[in-house]
Amino acid sequence: MTGSAREFVVEADGGSRGNPGPAGYGAVVRDAATGQTLVEAAEYLGVVTNNVAEYRGLLAGLRAAGELDPDATVHVRMDSKLVVEQMSGRWKIKHPDMKPLAAEAARVFPPGRVTYEWIPRADNKHADRLANEAMDAGARGEQWSPSTSTAELVAGGAERAAPAGRTAGSRRSGDASGVAPAGAGEAADVAAARGDALSAGERLPRTGAGSAVSGGAAAAAGASGGGEAAVSGGGAIAGERVGRAARTGAGGAVPGAAEAPAAADVRAAKVVASPGWGPPDMGSPATFVLLRHGETPLTPQKRFSGSGGSDPSLSPVGREQAERVAESLARRGTIEAIVASPLARTRETAGIVAARLNLAVTVEEGLRETDFGAWEGLTFGEVRDRHPADLDAWLASPDAEPTGGGESFAATATRVAATRDKLVAAYAGRTVLLVSHVTPIKTFLRLALGAPPESLFRMELSAASLSAVAYYADGGASVRLFNETSHLR
Repeated sequence: MTGSAREFVVEADGGSRGNPGPAGYGAVVRDAATGQTLVEAAEYLGVVTNNVAEYRGLLAGLRAAGELDPDATVHVRMDSKLVVEQMSGRWKIKHPDMKPLAAEAARVFPPGRVTYEWIPRADNKHADRLANEAMDAGARGEQWSPSTSTAELVAGGAERAAPAGRTAGSRRSGDASGVAPAGAGEAADVAAARGDALSAGERLPRTGAGSAVSGGAAAAAGASGGGEAAVSGGGAIAGERVGRAARTGAGGAVPGAAEAPAAADVRAAKVVASPGWGPPDMGSPATFVLLRHGETPLTPQKRFSGSGGSDPSLSPVGREQAERVAESLARRGTIEAIVASPLARTRETAGIVAARLNLAVTVEEGLRETDFGAWEGLTFGEVRDRHPADLDAWLASPDAEPTGGGESFAATATRVAATRDKLVAAYAGRTVLLVSHVTPIKTFLRLALGAPPESLFRMELSAASLSAVAYYADGGASVRLFNETSHLR
């Protein structure tokens, strides 16, 4: 270490609303000599425990300090007694979820360069507020952005204007957290008590579109609009569209919708679809086997069939498909629970499978199909003829609603991602059959892959097909199966 190496103070915090529950972290890097804030970092983590969130905040702060000066010395201040004592070497790290995080934190700087201090929560308001902002953003289906930060505390609590040179929404390579340079969104801190005071012992571990198609002539393989309609020939898009991605926490309308898809895509790519080479001790994942319902009379006619139309039941072909998938799943013997959309076609499909597997069916509202408004029951061509302007707007933006006040794909994705996080927490370590529809299933897959919205146009999802995604304790996801239909042949 040279004499010119800098000294930094890192303040970090993390929390979850539930344990495990929707979680986030915040971290601040300050100049030790001046107290100036150099970097803010925050990230929504999905469903994890408080301890994991706290360690992730520590890691983000140390990495940000290392990027500023890898030769620096760092003093870490946290209100997590557990993390401080474990990283100081005074407490043993017993839980397997904590060990790889602590080891990773210890590798950021050489031994002896980092010291740790426990501080009261009241002295850690900046990082605490960032963590809560990240969780609030996650509840809206967004990722925290430096442009929305209000966490910077100044003397006397007075507001300070953000400098013109501030960079909004920057991301560190290899890390999904938002990182802001000095002065990012300084405003008076708003106290946000979480009621998650730490005990001396370790807590339980966590469990854990569209854009317009250029030229308007993209071919599509799946059912259009997430329902049954499709375009024949070389016209406008026929693929299923999903808009705003990765919505966790509370569903519903999202303010700032124009920016939300990009922010959500970052979270999907960097957090949900984290690399599959994680620590070997993350435990069994929550595995969702995604079953699209069998055919209805509208399916072969390729008509929009969402949650706002006639709610058709299965056709004879659809019932036969459900019987075949039930036999296939029975042979595999891995399904431990069944959750279905409330619509008739999914409940009927789920009922046929459940009878074969001797399981009950839980109905989950979040798995329902998009509401296509006045387009319900129409073909794509009929919608083009009757509502051309509305259709063009819908193809161009995930925030556009179908004619007559239907549901935008942005709102659909918000709902689906919130449902995903709830089910991951409820079924940790188990294999669950989710009986749903084209739009929700493709949303699960796209978010797990971290793929861009246009990837939805390149997926085909057949009636009574099976797909699968595994969700790990660190927030990572792995697509295991896609559009499997061998049981139908």
